[in-house]
Amino acid sequence: MAPTALFPEIAPAEASLQSTELKRFHSGDAAVLDQVLREYRCFIADICQQFKGGHPGSAMGMAAIGVALWKYVMKYSPSNPGFFNRDRFVLSNGHTCLFQYLFLHLTGYSHMTVDQLKSYHSARYDSFCPGHPEIEHDGIEVTTGPLGQGIANAVGLAVASKHLGAVYNRPSFPVVSNTTWCMIGDACLQEGVALEAIQLAGHWRLNNLVVIYDNNQITCDGSVDLCNTEDVNAKMRACGWNVIDVEDGCYNVAGLISALVEARSSTDKPTFINVRTVIGIGSAVAGDAKAHGAAFGPDGVRVIKEHFKMDPDAHYVLSDPIYSFFRDCVPRGQQAESEWTALVKSYGEAYPDLHAEFQKRVAGKFTADWRSLIPSKDSLPTKPTASRASSGIVCNALTGSLNSFMVGTADLTPSVNMAWKGKVDFQHPDLKTTCGINGNYKGRYIHWGIREHAMAAVSNGLAAFNKGTILPVTSSFFMFYLYAAPAVRMGALQHLQAIHVATHDSIGTGEDGPTHQPIALPSLYRAMPNLLYMRPCDSEETAGAYIAALEATNTPTVLSLSRQALTQYPQYSSRDGVQKGAYVFIEEESADVTLIGIGAEMCFAVDARNVLRETFGLRARVVSFPCQRLFDAQPIEYKREVLQYRSSAPRVVIEAYAVNGWERYADAGYSMSTFGKSLPGKDAYTYFGFDAAVIAPAVAALVAEVKQNGLEFLRGEFRDLNQVKHEE
Repeated sequence: MAPTALFPEIAPAEASLQSTELKRFHSGDAAVLDQVLREYRCFIADICQQFKGGHPGSAMGMAAIGVALWKYVMKYSPSNPGFFNRDRFVLSNGHTCLFQYLFLHLTGYSHMTVDQLKSYHSARYDSFCPGHPEIEHDGIEVTTGPLGQGIANAVGLAVASKHLGAVYNRPSFPVVSNTTWCMIGDACLQEGVALEAIQLAGHWRLNNLVVIYDNNQITCDGSVDLCNTEDVNAKMRACGWNVIDVEDGCYNVAGLISALVEARSSTDKPTFINVRTVIGIGSAVAGDAKAHGAAFGPDGVRVIKEHFKMDPDAHYVLSDPIYSFFRDCVPRGQQAESEWTALVKSYGEAYPDLHAEFQKRVAGKFTADWRSLIPSKDSLPTKPTASRASSGIVCNALTGSLNSFMVGTADLTPSVNMAWKGKVDFQHPDLKTTCGINGNYKGRYIHWGIREHAMAAVSNGLAAFNKGTILPVTSSFFMFYLYAAPAVRMGALQHLQAIHVATHDSIGTGEDGPTHQPIALPSLYRAMPNLLYMRPCDSEETAGAYIAALEATNTPTVLSLSRQALTQYPQYSSRDGVQKGAYVFIEEESADVTLIGIGAEMCFAVDARNVLRETFGLRARVVSFPCQRLFDAQPIEYKREVLQYRSSAPRVVIEAYAVNGWERYADAGYSMSTFGKSLPGKDAYTYFGFDAAVIAPAVAALVAEVKQNGLEFLRGEFRDLNQVKHEE
């Protein structure tokens, strides 16, 4: 039966807050609250039963949390979901998405109709209720599903707000003043990326971030103590968080309101609210893992309705008193919008220049012409230069003038060349480090620590705060973007613009050995939808790669860059060619072979061309191919021209990576099929056969076979020309 003690006495600490939210709660809403919770929970059970699937249990257990948040505490506007200064809400335990969808419906988001709610787990292509929240739909800030990603995104949203407030707020003009609320479950707390993000939030003292823990002690396998018996509150306090406990999270709405208001009022730390709930409350399997990820069955739904004193034969019941209960959410949101608009107008009168810049940021526009900041070709190095250094030349020119860039590194500032002159670190202003590197919330250089996964996941939150307002740029060794890959993928899935600067991208990295030398990782990123993986061969191509990355406003980019110095090819390389993904680097009429050079291995293609001419009398043309996805987007006529599809000459790709994927463009490859080796970079290349004197004979032999048998004989027989083999 539903409990009778819905409204316990408010504790003295809570009462002392004298919050308007609690006053509203006690002014008459309490009478209908029992009905709200009962109908909400039964509706969730009906929705899951409709298609015999979904995740009903946690959504039912979290109902009172949602009432406290959406009805009383959170600032948002259902009639304008994109209201800039709205609070951000992230459902990190995204499988509980019905929790959010139903509250969007009740609070007045017009697209979230009952008909749409019934599309959950259906075959409808037009559903706004996918199995996990997706950023494309109104009221959803970020796509969540892979556990731990959401809480990391929430940290990014809080950083964005804290940074923008520090830059633009002035006394009496808090034009950026929102709170980030994040729901998590037991599983999120077990993911490593969540702890990385939690550590960062505590270190930065993000008092505008509130995490609400749905503590039901259940995961898929059973009770949490199967695998985790830590003291969560002690861990959070150790990471620099305030902790508030709510013991009866299923019914104590007043206590939840008080906890949320107290958390929002924090002046020095993020806040963790540990809310005890019962998964599948009211069902025959309440408190059991069986309530987690499956419908209850017809009989089980009947039990739930009987428990909550609802008609067991009535379905999808949301009565008029329930809608009346939430009816003020729309006008309250409109009032919040109106007040903010008036505030910004007054701000413009007091600070016209700052207001003009702020309006550009709100509109998602750069505050300066970024194209004019890209160094010209004649200003770039002509002597051998590592492409990581080329990247620094280009990016630092942009970052110094474009305050939408927030740049950081996973503890590799001396190596990645991303720190620009006059940079200020993003740090809590009271932090005084032992090494003397300090900053404030206006800072745009982020020390992520050794947290590659959180670096990318938190950056997704920065990018998602408001389209175009912040452009996150991350950096690390390319090999460690394997650690970051799940978050990079989530950024691509959400069409979030970010630039990931991945240095030390080949066996040329050298003495650090196979642990640091990526071989197969490019295949992952080249295959990842909606992501630009670009591997420039020199400084001019690096400039072109940045241009492509900045123009890709709905796409993240991975820039794959060398540690070692690369030959510069100003007579051949083209930033415009990079925009097309591939282009003719060196043309040769009536060529016997096309050599495809990529990134740091372009030198082997160019040098092999010379050996083929001088030693074998063969003519070779060279194509630079920095980005497969950009090339795929070109007209077929252009692709035919660059790769000469109809030529009888073979195409050979030269790259010290696994060859997977190049079969679409080439007939043979000079590539890698093993891990790397701990040797100086130049010697590592030699060890694996990357030497023009070794490559050229292998290519010449292929050309001879093609001339004798025709190119058709290679069909379905992609050749591995690198015969330099070593035992693993």
